[in-house]
Amino acid sequence: MKALLLYPLFPQSFWSYDRYLEMAGLKALLPPLGIITVAAMLPDDWDIRFADRNVGVETEADWEWCELVIVSAMMAQRSDFLSLIRKGVALGKKVAVGGPYPTSVPQDALDAGAQYLVLDEGELTIPMFLSAIARGDQKGVFRSAEKPDVTLTPMPRFELLKQKAYLTMSIQFSRGCPFNCEFCDIITLYGRKPRTKTPTQALGELQRLYDLGWRGPLFIVDDNFIGNQRNVKLFLRELIPWMEERNYPFVLITEASINLADDPELLDLMRLSGFFAVFLGIETPDEDSLKGTRKLQNTRSPMIEACRKINEAGLFIYAGFIIGFDGERKGAGDRIQAFVDATSIHQPMLGILQAPPNTALWDRLEREERLEYINFDDRHSGDQNSLMNFLPTRPKPEIAKEYVESMWTMYEPRNYLKRCMDQCLNVADPPFKRQWSNFTLQQELLLFARVAWYQGIRRSGARIQFWRQLFTVLIRKPKLFDYYVSMCAEGEHFFDYRILAKERIGEQVKALSLNPNKPDFYVPAPVPVPQKSAV
Repeated sequence: MKALLLYPLFPQSFWSYDRYLEMAGLKALLPPLGIITVAAMLPDDWDIRFADRNVGVETEADWEWCELVIVSAMMAQRSDFLSLIRKGVALGKKVAVGGPYPTSVPQDALDAGAQYLVLDEGELTIPMFLSAIARGDQKGVFRSAEKPDVTLTPMPRFELLKQKAYLTMSIQFSRGCPFNCEFCDIITLYGRKPRTKTPTQALGELQRLYDLGWRGPLFIVDDNFIGNQRNVKLFLRELIPWMEERNYPFVLITEASINLADDPELLDLMRLSGFFAVFLGIETPDEDSLKGTRKLQNTRSPMIEACRKINEAGLFIYAGFIIGFDGERKGAGDRIQAFVDATSIHQPMLGILQAPPNTALWDRLEREERLEYINFDDRHSGDQNSLMNFLPTRPKPEIAKEYVESMWTMYEPRNYLKRCMDQCLNVADPPFKRQWSNFTLQQELLLFARVAWYQGIRRSGARIQFWRQLFTVLIRKPKLFDYYVSMCAEGEHFFDYRILAKERIGEQVKALSLNPNKPDFYVPAPVPVPQKSAV
Protein backbone atom coordinates (compact mmCIF):
# COMPACT_ATOMS: atom_id res chain seq x y z
CA MET A 1 0.00 0.00 0.00
CA LYS A 2 1.23 3.47 -0.90
CA ALA A 3 0.06 5.79 1.88
CA LEU A 4 0.35 9.59 1.98
CA LEU A 5 0.16 10.89 5.56
CA LEU A 6 -0.85 14.54 5.85
CA TYR A 7 -1.08 16.95 8.75
CA PRO A 8 -3.32 19.96 7.96
CA LEU A 9 -2.53 23.64 8.27
CA PHE A 10 -3.20 25.56 11.46
CA PRO A 11 -4.76 29.02 11.13
CA GLN A 12 -3.16 32.00 12.81
CA SER A 13 -3.85 31.70 16.53
CA PHE A 14 -2.47 32.47 19.96
CA TRP A 15 -0.13 29.46 19.74
CA SER A 16 0.92 29.82 16.10
CA TYR A 17 3.83 32.18 16.98
CA ASP A 18 3.85 33.32 13.34
CA ARG A 19 5.97 36.43 13.67
CA TYR A 20 8.47 34.80 16.02
CA LEU A 21 8.91 31.76 13.78
CA GLU A 22 9.51 34.05 10.81
CA MET A 23 12.15 36.00 12.75
CA ALA A 24 13.86 32.77 13.83
CA GLY A 25 13.77 31.17 10.37
CA LEU A 26 11.43 28.36 11.49
CA LYS A 27 8.15 26.97 10.13
CA ALA A 28 6.21 25.47 13.04
CA LEU A 29 6.09 25.40 16.82
CA LEU A 30 5.56 21.66 17.41
CA PRO A 31 5.73 18.47 15.33
CA PRO A 32 2.58 16.34 14.81
CA LEU A 33 3.33 13.62 17.33
CA GLY A 34 0.05 11.78 16.75
CA ILE A 35 0.41 11.09 13.05
CA ILE A 36 4.06 10.04 13.27
CA THR A 37 2.97 7.59 15.97
CA VAL A 38 0.29 6.33 13.57
CA ALA A 39 3.06 5.88 10.98
CA ALA A 40 4.81 3.52 13.41
CA MET A 41 1.64 1.37 13.64
CA LEU A 42 1.33 0.79 9.89
CA PRO A 43 2.63 -2.42 8.29
CA ASP A 44 6.33 -2.56 7.47
CA ASP A 45 5.64 -3.40 3.83
CA TRP A 46 3.65 -0.18 3.28
CA ASP A 47 5.36 2.65 1.42
CA ILE A 48 4.88 5.91 3.36
CA ARG A 49 5.26 9.54 2.44
CA PHE A 50 4.61 12.22 5.05
CA ALA A 51 4.01 15.97 4.95
CA ASP A 52 3.36 18.37 7.79
CA ARG A 53 1.70 21.08 5.73
CA ASN A 54 2.71 23.69 8.31
CA VAL A 55 6.33 23.01 7.30
CA GLY A 56 5.95 22.21 3.61
CA VAL A 57 3.10 21.02 1.43
CA GLU A 58 3.02 17.74 -0.44
CA THR A 59 3.46 17.72 -4.22
CA GLU A 60 0.98 16.79 -6.92
CA ALA A 61 3.31 13.87 -7.64
CA ASP A 62 2.66 12.64 -4.09
CA TRP A 63 -1.07 12.68 -4.78
CA GLU A 64 -0.61 10.78 -8.04
CA TRP A 65 1.66 8.23 -6.34
CA CYS A 66 -0.53 7.33 -3.37
CA GLU A 67 -3.36 4.83 -3.09
CA LEU A 68 -4.47 5.91 0.37
CA VAL A 69 -4.47 9.31 2.09
CA ILE A 70 -4.34 9.42 5.91
CA VAL A 71 -5.19 12.73 7.59
CA SER A 72 -5.19 13.51 11.32
CA ALA A 73 -6.48 16.77 12.77
CA MET A 74 -7.50 18.83 15.76
CA MET A 75 -10.55 21.06 15.62
CA ALA A 76 -8.51 24.19 14.87
CA GLN A 77 -7.35 22.55 11.61
CA ARG A 78 -10.90 21.99 10.40
CA SER A 79 -10.78 24.01 7.19
CA ASP A 80 -7.66 22.43 5.68
CA PHE A 81 -8.64 18.99 7.01
CA LEU A 82 -11.94 18.99 5.12
CA SER A 83 -10.27 20.40 1.98
CA LEU A 84 -7.77 17.53 1.98
CA ILE A 85 -10.55 14.96 2.29
CA ARG A 86 -12.43 16.50 -0.62
CA LYS A 87 -9.30 16.64 -2.78
CA GLY A 88 -8.49 13.00 -2.08
CA VAL A 89 -12.03 11.91 -2.95
CA ALA A 90 -12.02 14.03 -6.13
CA LEU A 91 -8.79 12.33 -7.23
CA GLY A 92 -10.27 8.89 -6.64
CA LYS A 93 -8.13 8.11 -3.59
CA LYS A 94 -9.22 6.27 -0.49
CA VAL A 95 -9.19 8.64 2.49
CA ALA A 96 -8.77 7.60 6.13
CA VAL A 97 -9.02 10.14 8.96
CA GLY A 98 -8.44 10.24 12.69
CA GLY A 99 -7.46 12.50 15.55
CA PRO A 100 -9.38 14.58 18.11
CA TYR A 101 -11.53 16.50 15.60
CA PRO A 102 -13.15 13.60 13.69
CA THR A 103 -13.36 11.63 16.95
CA SER A 104 -15.48 14.43 18.45
CA VAL A 105 -17.42 15.38 15.28
CA PRO A 106 -17.30 12.35 12.91
CA GLN A 107 -20.17 13.56 10.74
CA ASP A 108 -18.08 16.39 9.28
CA ALA A 109 -15.53 13.91 7.90
CA LEU A 110 -18.27 11.64 6.57
CA ASP A 111 -19.99 14.56 4.86
CA ALA A 112 -16.69 15.53 3.21
CA GLY A 113 -16.40 12.01 1.76
CA ALA A 114 -13.89 10.20 3.96
CA GLN A 115 -14.29 6.45 3.54
CA TYR A 116 -12.50 5.30 6.71
CA LEU A 117 -12.90 6.94 10.13
CA VAL A 118 -10.27 5.61 12.52
CA LEU A 119 -11.45 7.21 15.74
CA ASP A 120 -10.63 7.21 19.45
CA GLU A 121 -7.15 5.89 20.35
CA GLY A 122 -5.23 4.33 17.49
CA GLU A 123 -3.64 1.48 19.42
CA LEU A 124 -7.08 -0.17 19.41
CA THR A 125 -8.71 1.13 16.22
CA ILE A 126 -5.83 1.06 13.73
CA PRO A 127 -5.69 -2.78 13.87
CA MET A 128 -9.44 -2.79 13.07
CA PHE A 129 -8.80 -0.47 10.12
CA LEU A 130 -5.90 -2.58 8.82
CA SER A 131 -8.03 -5.72 9.03
CA ALA A 132 -10.77 -4.00 7.02
CA ILE A 133 -8.23 -2.95 4.38
CA ALA A 134 -6.92 -6.52 4.19
CA ARG A 135 -10.47 -7.82 3.67
CA GLY A 136 -11.02 -5.33 0.88
CA ASP A 137 -13.68 -3.30 2.75
CA GLN A 138 -14.38 -0.07 0.90
CA LYS A 139 -15.38 1.95 3.98
CA GLY A 140 -15.77 1.73 7.72
CA VAL A 141 -16.00 3.55 11.05
CA PHE A 142 -13.72 2.10 13.69
CA ARG A 143 -14.30 2.95 17.36
CA SER A 144 -13.42 1.59 20.78
CA ALA A 145 -14.75 2.65 24.17
CA GLU A 146 -11.80 0.93 25.83
CA LYS A 147 -8.61 2.80 26.68
CA PRO A 148 -5.37 1.17 25.50
CA ASP A 149 -2.32 0.30 27.53
CA VAL A 150 0.14 2.98 26.39
CA THR A 151 3.10 0.86 27.46
CA LEU A 152 2.42 -0.99 24.19
CA THR A 153 2.46 2.20 22.08
CA PRO A 154 5.30 2.08 19.52
CA MET A 155 7.97 4.74 19.32
CA PRO A 156 6.94 7.63 17.03
CA ARG A 157 8.79 7.81 13.72
CA PHE A 158 10.77 10.92 14.58
CA GLU A 159 12.98 10.41 11.51
CA LEU A 160 10.08 11.54 9.29
CA LEU A 161 10.32 15.08 10.70
CA LYS A 162 12.30 17.97 9.25
CA GLN A 163 13.67 18.81 12.67
CA LYS A 164 15.27 22.11 11.75
CA ALA A 165 11.85 23.52 10.84
CA TYR A 166 10.47 23.24 14.41
CA LEU A 167 10.99 25.31 17.53
CA THR A 168 10.61 22.29 19.79
CA MET A 169 10.34 18.52 19.65
CA SER A 170 7.82 16.54 21.70
CA ILE A 171 7.08 13.23 23.36
CA GLN A 172 4.09 11.94 25.33
CA PHE A 173 4.38 10.26 28.72
CA SER A 174 0.75 9.94 29.77
CA ARG A 175 -2.86 10.25 28.61
CA GLY A 176 -5.88 11.25 30.65
CA CYS A 177 -6.52 13.53 33.61
CA PRO A 178 -7.98 12.69 37.04
CA PHE A 179 -10.01 15.89 37.32
CA ASN A 180 -13.53 16.60 36.09
CA CYS A 181 -13.63 20.14 34.66
CA GLU A 182 -16.99 20.71 32.98
CA PHE A 183 -15.63 22.36 29.83
CA CYS A 184 -12.75 19.96 29.13
CA ASP A 185 -12.87 17.30 26.42
CA ILE A 186 -9.68 15.54 27.53
CA ILE A 187 -11.53 13.30 29.98
CA THR A 188 -14.01 12.46 27.20
CA LEU A 189 -11.27 11.58 24.74
CA TYR A 190 -8.75 9.92 27.08
CA GLY A 191 -10.51 9.21 30.38
CA ARG A 192 -10.01 10.19 34.00
CA LYS A 193 -7.53 7.45 34.86
CA PRO A 194 -4.10 8.66 33.68
CA ARG A 195 -2.20 5.95 31.82
CA THR A 196 1.56 6.28 31.56
CA LYS A 197 4.39 4.84 29.55
CA THR A 198 7.22 3.13 31.39
CA PRO A 199 10.34 5.14 32.28
CA THR A 200 12.35 2.90 29.93
CA GLN A 201 9.90 3.59 27.11
CA ALA A 202 10.00 7.38 27.60
CA LEU A 203 13.78 7.42 27.91
CA GLY A 204 14.00 5.41 24.69
CA GLU A 205 12.07 8.14 22.86
CA LEU A 206 14.36 10.82 24.32
CA GLN A 207 17.40 8.78 23.28
CA ARG A 208 16.04 8.51 19.75
CA LEU A 209 15.67 12.28 19.51
CA TYR A 210 19.15 12.71 20.99
CA ASP A 211 20.61 10.29 18.43
CA LEU A 212 18.88 12.20 15.61
CA GLY A 213 20.73 15.31 16.74
CA TRP A 214 18.00 17.28 18.50
CA ARG A 215 19.09 19.68 21.26
CA GLY A 216 17.08 22.33 23.08
CA PRO A 217 13.33 22.64 23.84
CA LEU A 218 11.26 19.49 24.26
CA PHE A 219 7.55 19.53 25.11
CA ILE A 220 6.09 16.61 27.04
CA VAL A 221 2.61 17.02 25.59
CA ASP A 222 0.58 15.34 28.34
CA ASP A 223 -2.64 17.13 29.22
CA ASN A 224 -1.71 16.75 32.88
CA PHE A 225 1.84 15.49 33.35
CA ILE A 226 1.33 15.01 37.09
CA GLY A 227 -2.01 13.20 36.82
CA ASN A 228 -0.35 9.98 38.01
CA GLN A 229 2.15 11.36 40.54
CA ARG A 230 3.55 7.99 41.53
CA ASN A 231 4.51 7.05 37.98
CA VAL A 232 5.78 10.49 37.04
CA LYS A 233 8.14 10.48 40.02
CA LEU A 234 9.47 7.06 38.98
CA PHE A 235 10.14 8.48 35.51
CA LEU A 236 11.82 11.66 36.81
CA ARG A 237 14.14 9.70 39.10
CA GLU A 238 15.44 7.83 36.06
CA LEU A 239 15.44 10.93 33.87
CA ILE A 240 17.80 12.87 36.17
CA PRO A 241 20.89 10.63 35.66
CA TRP A 242 20.04 10.26 31.95
CA MET A 243 20.14 14.05 31.53
CA GLU A 244 23.31 14.40 33.65
CA GLU A 245 25.19 11.81 31.59
CA ARG A 246 24.40 13.71 28.37
CA ASN A 247 25.09 17.19 29.76
CA TYR A 248 21.41 18.24 29.76
CA PRO A 249 20.70 18.21 26.01
CA PHE A 250 17.02 19.23 26.41
CA VAL A 251 15.08 21.89 28.25
CA LEU A 252 11.68 20.46 29.13
CA ILE A 253 8.21 21.99 29.31
CA THR A 254 4.87 20.36 30.05
CA GLU A 255 1.28 20.96 31.16
CA ALA A 256 0.17 20.32 34.73
CA SER A 257 -2.50 21.16 37.28
CA ILE A 258 -1.77 23.84 39.85
CA ASN A 259 -1.64 21.31 42.70
CA LEU A 260 1.94 20.77 41.49
CA ALA A 261 2.77 23.54 43.96
CA ASP A 262 1.62 21.34 46.85
CA ASP A 263 4.32 18.70 46.21
CA PRO A 264 7.84 20.04 46.96
CA GLU A 265 9.41 16.67 46.10
CA LEU A 266 7.83 16.65 42.64
CA LEU A 267 8.91 20.26 42.02
CA ASP A 268 12.48 19.39 42.99
CA LEU A 269 12.51 16.32 40.75
CA MET A 270 11.29 18.41 37.80
CA ARG A 271 13.95 21.07 38.43
CA LEU A 272 16.76 18.51 38.64
CA SER A 273 15.59 16.64 35.52
CA GLY A 274 15.73 19.69 33.27
CA PHE A 275 12.24 21.23 33.29
CA PHE A 276 12.23 24.96 32.76
CA ALA A 277 8.50 25.73 32.40
CA VAL A 278 4.99 24.48 32.98
CA PHE A 279 1.62 25.45 31.51
CA LEU A 280 -1.14 25.77 34.11
CA GLY A 281 -4.88 25.89 33.53
CA ILE A 282 -5.68 28.71 35.95
CA GLU A 283 -8.85 29.75 34.05
CA THR A 284 -10.04 32.49 36.41
CA PRO A 285 -9.28 33.97 39.84
CA ASP A 286 -13.05 33.94 40.58
CA GLU A 287 -13.63 31.09 43.01
CA ASP A 288 -17.37 30.94 42.31
CA SER A 289 -16.67 30.35 38.61
CA LEU A 290 -14.09 27.67 39.41
CA LYS A 291 -16.58 25.84 41.61
CA GLY A 292 -19.32 26.22 39.01
CA THR A 293 -17.18 24.65 36.30
CA ARG A 294 -15.98 21.91 38.67
CA LYS A 295 -12.33 23.01 38.67
CA LEU A 296 -12.09 22.41 42.39
CA GLN A 297 -8.34 21.70 42.35
CA ASN A 298 -7.82 25.44 41.79
CA THR A 299 -9.74 26.38 44.96
CA ARG A 300 -7.80 24.36 47.53
CA SER A 301 -4.99 26.85 48.11
CA PRO A 302 -4.28 30.48 47.09
CA MET A 303 -3.25 30.42 43.42
CA ILE A 304 -0.93 33.43 43.60
CA GLU A 305 1.02 31.68 46.36
CA ALA A 306 1.06 28.48 44.29
CA CYS A 307 2.57 30.36 41.34
CA ARG A 308 5.24 31.83 43.64
CA LYS A 309 6.23 28.35 44.83
CA ILE A 310 6.49 27.07 41.26
CA ASN A 311 8.68 30.04 40.24
CA GLU A 312 10.90 29.54 43.29
CA ALA A 313 11.40 25.92 42.20
CA GLY A 314 12.93 27.23 38.97
CA LEU A 315 9.96 26.90 36.62
CA PHE A 316 8.57 29.59 34.34
CA ILE A 317 4.76 29.68 34.22
CA TYR A 318 2.58 29.80 31.14
CA ALA A 319 -1.14 29.81 31.86
CA GLY A 320 -4.59 29.63 30.33
CA PHE A 321 -7.47 31.91 31.33
CA ILE A 322 -11.12 31.86 30.31
CA ILE A 323 -13.81 34.52 30.34
CA GLY A 324 -17.53 33.86 30.02
CA PHE A 325 -18.36 31.31 32.72
CA ASP A 326 -21.94 30.97 33.90
CA GLY A 327 -22.70 33.32 36.78
CA GLU A 328 -19.54 35.35 36.11
CA ARG A 329 -19.64 38.87 37.51
CA LYS A 330 -18.89 41.94 35.42
CA GLY A 331 -15.21 42.89 35.47
CA ALA A 332 -13.82 39.36 35.05
CA GLY A 333 -11.31 40.68 32.53
CA ASP A 334 -9.97 43.20 35.04
CA ARG A 335 -9.62 40.52 37.69
CA ILE A 336 -7.70 38.29 35.29
CA GLN A 337 -5.39 41.20 34.43
CA ALA A 338 -4.78 41.83 38.12
CA PHE A 339 -3.88 38.16 38.64
CA VAL A 340 -1.50 38.23 35.68
CA ASP A 341 0.18 41.36 37.02
CA ALA A 342 0.51 39.84 40.49
CA THR A 343 2.16 36.68 39.16
CA SER A 344 4.07 38.16 36.18
CA ILE A 345 2.84 35.35 33.92
CA HIS A 346 4.36 36.63 30.71
CA GLN A 347 2.18 34.83 28.14
CA PRO A 348 -1.35 34.46 29.54
CA MET A 349 -3.57 32.70 27.01
CA LEU A 350 -6.99 34.32 27.33
CA GLY A 351 -9.95 32.79 25.54
CA ILE A 352 -13.72 33.10 25.55
CA LEU A 353 -15.42 29.99 26.91
CA GLN A 354 -16.45 27.43 24.30
CA ALA A 355 -18.49 24.27 24.77
CA PRO A 356 -16.63 21.46 22.98
CA PRO A 357 -18.80 18.59 21.71
CA ASN A 358 -19.36 15.64 24.05
CA THR A 359 -18.26 17.50 27.19
CA ALA A 360 -20.31 17.86 30.35
CA LEU A 361 -20.69 21.56 29.52
CA TRP A 362 -22.03 20.75 26.03
CA ASP A 363 -24.50 18.25 27.47
CA ARG A 364 -25.78 20.69 30.10
CA LEU A 365 -26.18 23.55 27.63
CA GLU A 366 -27.97 21.22 25.22
CA ARG A 367 -30.44 20.29 27.96
CA GLU A 368 -30.95 23.98 28.70
CA GLU A 369 -31.42 24.70 24.95
CA ARG A 370 -28.59 27.24 25.01
CA LEU A 371 -26.30 25.88 22.26
CA GLU A 372 -26.22 28.25 19.31
CA TYR A 373 -23.67 26.88 16.83
CA ILE A 374 -24.33 23.23 16.21
CA ASN A 375 -22.82 23.64 12.71
CA PHE A 376 -19.11 24.40 13.00
CA ASP A 377 -19.27 26.47 9.81
CA ASP A 378 -20.82 29.16 12.00
CA ARG A 379 -17.64 30.07 13.87
CA HIS A 380 -13.85 29.90 14.02
CA SER A 381 -13.70 26.38 15.45
CA GLY A 382 -10.99 25.95 18.03
CA ASP A 383 -10.10 29.65 17.96
CA GLN A 384 -9.40 31.50 21.21
CA ASN A 385 -10.89 34.73 19.85
CA SER A 386 -14.38 33.58 18.96
CA LEU A 387 -17.53 34.43 20.81
CA MET A 388 -18.96 31.50 22.73
CA ASN A 389 -21.04 28.91 20.91
CA PHE A 390 -23.85 29.18 23.44
CA LEU A 391 -26.02 31.76 25.19
CA PRO A 392 -24.06 33.04 28.24
CA THR A 393 -25.47 34.43 31.49
CA ARG A 394 -24.34 37.97 30.77
CA PRO A 395 -24.47 39.93 27.50
CA LYS A 396 -22.11 38.76 24.78
CA PRO A 397 -21.03 42.32 23.86
CA GLU A 398 -20.01 42.89 27.50
CA ILE A 399 -17.92 39.71 27.54
CA ALA A 400 -16.40 40.58 24.15
CA LYS A 401 -15.46 44.06 25.37
CA GLU A 402 -13.69 42.69 28.44
CA TYR A 403 -11.85 40.11 26.35
CA VAL A 404 -10.59 42.64 23.82
CA GLU A 405 -9.59 45.18 26.49
CA SER A 406 -7.74 42.52 28.47
CA MET A 407 -5.85 41.19 25.44
CA TRP A 408 -5.02 44.72 24.34
CA THR A 409 -3.70 45.72 27.75
CA MET A 410 -1.81 42.53 28.62
CA TYR A 411 -0.05 42.48 25.26
CA GLU A 412 0.73 46.18 25.08
CA PRO A 413 4.52 46.04 24.49
CA ARG A 414 5.56 47.80 27.69
CA ASN A 415 3.33 45.59 29.85
CA TYR A 416 4.47 42.42 28.10
CA LEU A 417 8.17 43.25 28.37
CA LYS A 418 7.84 44.10 32.06
CA ARG A 419 6.27 40.71 32.79
CA CYS A 420 9.05 38.96 30.87
CA MET A 421 11.70 40.60 33.04
CA ASP A 422 9.76 40.10 36.28
CA GLN A 423 9.22 36.41 35.49
CA CYS A 424 12.97 35.98 34.96
CA LEU A 425 13.70 37.73 38.25
CA ASN A 426 11.13 35.58 40.08
CA VAL A 427 12.41 32.24 38.76
CA ALA A 428 15.23 30.53 40.63
CA ASP A 429 18.41 29.98 38.62
CA PRO A 430 18.82 26.48 37.13
CA PRO A 431 21.37 24.20 38.83
CA PHE A 432 23.12 23.54 35.50
CA LYS A 433 23.73 25.21 32.14
CA ARG A 434 20.74 24.89 29.85
CA GLN A 435 20.70 24.60 26.08
CA TRP A 436 17.81 26.91 25.32
CA SER A 437 17.46 26.28 21.61
CA ASN A 438 18.44 24.14 18.67
CA PHE A 439 19.59 27.27 16.83
CA THR A 440 22.91 27.69 15.11
CA LEU A 441 25.07 30.61 16.28
CA GLN A 442 24.07 32.47 13.11
CA GLN A 443 20.35 31.99 13.93
CA GLU A 444 20.89 33.23 17.50
CA LEU A 445 22.73 36.35 16.39
CA LEU A 446 20.18 37.11 13.68
CA LEU A 447 17.27 36.70 16.11
CA PHE A 448 18.94 39.02 18.64
CA ALA A 449 19.62 41.61 15.93
CA ARG A 450 15.99 41.54 14.82
CA VAL A 451 14.66 41.85 18.37
CA ALA A 452 17.02 44.74 19.07
CA TRP A 453 15.91 46.46 15.86
CA TYR A 454 12.17 46.09 16.41
CA GLN A 455 12.05 46.70 20.15
CA GLY A 456 15.17 48.69 20.91
CA ILE A 457 15.30 51.02 17.90
CA ARG A 458 12.25 51.00 15.62
CA ARG A 459 9.29 50.81 18.04
CA SER A 460 8.66 53.98 20.00
CA GLY A 461 7.36 53.90 23.57
CA ALA A 462 9.42 51.01 24.92
CA ARG A 463 12.91 51.55 23.53
CA ILE A 464 14.53 52.70 26.77
CA GLN A 465 12.66 50.01 28.70
CA PHE A 466 13.91 47.32 26.31
CA TRP A 467 17.58 48.19 26.77
CA ARG A 468 17.27 48.78 30.53
CA GLN A 469 15.60 45.41 31.06
CA LEU A 470 18.03 43.63 28.74
CA PHE A 471 20.99 44.72 30.84
CA THR A 472 19.12 44.06 34.10
CA VAL A 473 18.56 40.42 33.14
CA LEU A 474 22.11 40.09 31.80
CA ILE A 475 23.54 41.29 35.11
CA ARG A 476 21.11 39.73 37.59
CA LYS A 477 20.08 36.55 35.75
CA PRO A 478 22.82 35.72 33.21
CA LYS A 479 21.80 32.03 33.06
CA LEU A 480 18.35 33.10 31.81
CA PHE A 481 19.53 35.76 29.35
CA ASP A 482 19.19 33.67 26.17
CA TYR A 483 15.67 32.67 27.12
CA TYR A 484 14.78 36.26 27.97
CA VAL A 485 15.78 37.33 24.45
CA SER A 486 13.49 34.61 23.06
CA MET A 487 10.65 35.84 25.28
CA CYS A 488 11.11 39.35 23.88
CA ALA A 489 11.10 37.98 20.33
CA GLU A 490 7.93 35.98 20.97
CA GLY A 491 6.29 39.25 21.94
CA GLU A 492 6.32 40.31 18.29
CA HIS A 493 3.76 37.58 17.58
CA PHE A 494 1.50 38.71 20.42
CA PHE A 495 1.72 42.38 19.50
CA ASP A 496 0.29 41.42 16.10
CA TYR A 497 -2.14 38.86 17.50
CA ARG A 498 -3.94 41.31 19.78
CA ILE A 499 -4.82 43.34 16.66
CA LEU A 500 -6.19 40.25 14.95
CA ALA A 501 -8.17 39.30 18.07
CA LYS A 502 -9.71 42.77 18.24
CA GLU A 503 -10.70 42.63 14.57
CA ARG A 504 -12.22 39.14 14.76
CA ILE A 505 -14.24 39.82 17.90
CA GLY A 506 -15.34 43.17 16.49
CA GLU A 507 -16.71 41.45 13.38
CA GLN A 508 -18.69 39.01 15.50
CA VAL A 509 -20.13 41.69 17.79
CA LYS A 510 -21.15 43.68 14.72
CA ALA A 511 -22.96 40.63 13.38
CA LEU A 512 -24.86 40.37 16.68
CA SER A 513 -26.05 43.95 16.32
CA LEU A 514 -27.67 43.10 12.98
CA ASN A 515 -30.15 40.89 14.82
CA PRO A 516 -31.28 43.06 17.75
CA ASN A 517 -34.32 40.92 18.52
CA LYS A 518 -32.20 37.86 19.27
CA PRO A 519 -31.29 37.55 22.99
CA ASP A 520 -27.57 37.80 23.74
CA PHE A 521 -27.67 36.34 27.23
CA TYR A 522 -29.54 33.69 29.19
CA VAL A 523 -31.69 34.30 32.23
CA PRO A 524 -32.15 31.10 34.25
CA ALA A 525 -35.69 30.29 35.24
CA PRO A 526 -36.38 31.13 38.90
CA VAL A 527 -36.27 28.19 41.26
CA PRO A 528 -39.79 27.69 42.62
CA VAL A 529 -40.09 28.23 46.36
CA PRO A 530 -42.08 25.49 48.09
CA GLN A 531 -45.31 26.83 49.51
CA LYS A 532 -46.22 26.05 53.08
CA SER A 533 -49.41 24.12 53.34
CA ALA A 534 -52.30 25.85 55.01
CA VAL A 535 -52.93 24.72 58.55
